[in-house]
Amino acid sequence: MSFVPRTPGEIAALIRDHPLAWVTSRDLDATLLPLIVEGDAHGTPVALVGHYPRRNPQVAAFARDPRALILFTGPQGYVSPTLVSNPTWGATWNYAALRIVATLTFVPDETEDALRRLAARLEPTGGWRPEQMGERFDQLARHVVAFRAQILSCEPQFKLGQDERVATFAEIVAGHPDPALVMAMLRNRPHDHD
Repeated sequence: MSFVPRTPGEIAALIRDHPLAWVTSRDLDATLLPLIVEGDAHGTPVALVGHYPRRNPQVAAFARDPRALILFTGPQGYVSPTLVSNPTWGATWNYAALRIVATLTFVPDETEDALRRLAARLEPTGGWRPEQMGERFDQLARHVVAFRAQILSCEPQFKLGQDERVATFAEIVAGHPDPALVMAMLRNRPHDHD
């Protein structure tokens, strides 16, 4: 069975809901960064936007070689055999993850906009805005640089119980303690499965 999301929108939703990703350069250095997804008219992710501290060694590494490996992990968790009535069923781990290869380009002219977009994404109710920092926002913004990572390939792995029998799947979603994982399982269940 191929563990892929049912729609491209599921990929964008994983990034929106779990924006912290490992951004890895070719020298095998890696930094955890929150990223914003940009999509095309169909909702398919085409780019990721973020920012680096200017002093991070990866800034120089990506200036030399712009290829990046970006790894996201979405809902995930252990699925215990105690959730199902079949005594021969074995334990498993369900998860949604993305492996993205991208070309990373620094866009210093977009740094303040990238910071504001990230704040708006993480503060959707408008609880805090960078403008509240006053002059300090400008001072801090000078120490970071925005980037856009154009997605070259995206390998999603959404192992969310798609291969389970109907009765077993129902028992898992009824008893699993993680509501985010259960919702991901339900959204990605094939309609025509057994």
